[in-house]
Amino acid sequence: MKKLSRSRALAAKVIFAAFQILKENGGELNGREVIEKVGQRVELDDWAKSKYEKSGYIRWQSILHFFSIDCIKAGYLVKKKGTWYLTPEGESAMSLGEIELLESATRAYRKWKKEKEKEIEDNDDEITDTSRGSDKEQEATIDEIEQIALDGIKSHIKSKNPYEFQDLVAALLRGMGYYTPFVAPRGKDGGVDIIAYRDPLGTVSPRIKVQIKHREQSANVQEIRQLMGLLQKDGDVGIFISSGGFTPDAKTTARSSHVHVELIDLSRFIELWQEFYNKLSDEDKSMLPLTPIFFYAPSL
Repeated sequence: MKKLSRSRALAAKVIFAAFQILKENGGELNGREVIEKVGQRVELDDWAKSKYEKSGYIRWQSILHFFSIDCIKAGYLVKKKGTWYLTPEGESAMSLGEIELLESATRAYRKWKKEKEKEIEDNDDEITDTSRGSDKEQEATIDEIEQIALDGIKSHIKSKNPYEFQDLVAALLRGMGYYTPFVAPRGKDGGVDIIAYRDPLGTVSPRIKVQIKHREQSANVQEIRQLMGLLQKDGDVGIFISSGGFTPDAKTTARSSHVHVELIDLSRFIELWQEFYNKLSDEDKSMLPLTPIFFYAPSL
């Protein structure tokens, strides 16, 4: 076996560590958390921790993003709205060991490139700077920028207090075409934070009851059941929004419920905010203003 380049040897270590971390966390984790945990797990030298001169990106992180494209094309990894998912194929590939896992992913990527009748880069092994080079480098750079942007949005939302986050949820519902006649004031709310209707009087189904938890802790099964108990009328639908996510038991309970309870974590909330942003009023947009940025997207 030929000797691996320095970049590729580092890639094998950080990719394998990322797969281990995803497996340990049930197969999915926020991309930023994956990167942080990889940095804690893998022994990185000064070269790996240095920054590229032109882009300013940290070398090992850019290498992780760059070679993760191979893993995506191999079907080992999925990235969606800031969350990384380890596929069953990816988990099986871990048995190959860190070097062969990366080699198999790269073979899959090159096969995919060949099938697309595009030129295969002869110098895949070395990355001089993610601000230049191949389409794969550009996709990795875009992936990195999107992650930074998503982290900024999440950080801003987390800085809000529970009542500000509640107002943000109500604004999203209005952007989705709902009326929000009730948004709970400070104090006890009987378990319902927002009531939303399709029409001003609530005569048209669904009639939505919303429970909101804005904290680091995941919403648990007892809290889901509490909302389920409030859905007494035909046409009642529950939405539980938790910026801290949900425990596995909570997700299972919602899926198996005889009443409809939709679970929305922070990543999905942001996805919905982006999707309906143009339909928000200017006043509601000001609670979480966004600016679209357009990139040339190579057909990868």
